[in-house]
Amino acid sequence: MRRRTVAIALLALALPAIGAEMPAATRNGRDIYQTFHDGLADPSCDQDDSSARWRKHFANAPKRLASQDDEVLALFGYVVDALREVHLPTEYALIPFVESGYKPGARSPGGPAGLWQMIAVTARNHSVPIRAGYDGRLSPIDSTKAAVRYLKTLHGMFAGDWRLAVMAYNAGEYRVFGALKRSGQVARSADPDKLVGLSGITVAYVRKLHALSCLLDQADDREDWLRALDRPVPVLSAELLPADVGSLDRWSRDHGLDAGRVRRLNPAFVDGRIVRGDRAMRVLAPIAPALGAVASTAQEVPAQEVSIETAIPAAPAAGAGATVNQRTHIVSRGESAWKIAHRYQLDLAQLLARNGLDAHSRLRPGMVLKLDADPVE
Repeated sequence: MRRRTVAIALLALALPAIGAEMPAATRNGRDIYQTFHDGLADPSCDQDDSSARWRKHFANAPKRLASQDDEVLALFGYVVDALREVHLPTEYALIPFVESGYKPGARSPGGPAGLWQMIAVTARNHSVPIRAGYDGRLSPIDSTKAAVRYLKTLHGMFAGDWRLAVMAYNAGEYRVFGALKRSGQVARSADPDKLVGLSGITVAYVRKLHALSCLLDQADDREDWLRALDRPVPVLSAELLPADVGSLDRWSRDHGLDAGRVRRLNPAFVDGRIVRGDRAMRVLAPIAPALGAVASTAQEVPAQEVSIETAIPAAPAAGAGATVNQRTHIVSRGESAWKIAHRYQLDLAQLLARNGLDAHSRLRPGMVLKLDADPVE
């Protein structure tokens, strides 16, 4: 009996606890969009002529998010998450659409590079490494970390006004402070349209982002667009590269990942070669399914030493005094039905039907949703 007890204890250490959450390898595309929409500082949309031009200019953005052949939705989700972690408005997640079209390897003739189109001086000022064989501006990890940190600073400088912050991101904070002073305005009550001395490009930056936001808001009125988002999207994670790995292709093979995709996500590594610097290096990649790792760990415990049926009491048979416990979920602020269904691995239609809801129903914080079907009498 002592031998069996020890073996069971070892198995408990080797396997995740029952009910413990493993990192999800995918999430529903609708969840990404919902998180973005819930984080907007200004979700209202008007039809002013100045924005109409930019809506036409960026009309392809919703199509790219909906396309299964485009990796932009996974990257968009990565940036949205980085912003929400530090409580910043998700309008900032639209900046890479304007700057690079959400292409990690984008380069401009004037020198800017990467998702956020940083110039070398700006990158170095924000601790983004640039050296032979590695350009951190082309790393979604390094560049997003730096951009979010800078936006957090600007957001605080300009009293939480995202419009002033993105103007400063484009033109520099001192130009915006100067424009406020010349216009007799202060950040906490500023009207960006009436600032004096800023370039047309800087003024238009706010309109571009708002136009993009409204394009997505209009797209979610179309059922076909929402259906296109209703798919599993890889969750991207910054993974530490071991010191003995010299190429992205080898690392990808070791983790069962598509080497081509990993390269496309990480153009900072020239030709996929890993050139070591003076700091730990990370690669942006889809989270590999954890099941294989769990299985290989579990094999270390000899199966013959574990008798599960003697360790866990059998459940009482139905009809013999057993109580059927239905699972429920209490809705939190900002949660969507799609997110809840995905969390519990339910079909969205099932979840809605079990609670007398439909696709147009609104969830309110505190609502109790049934997760299981009613028991058959």
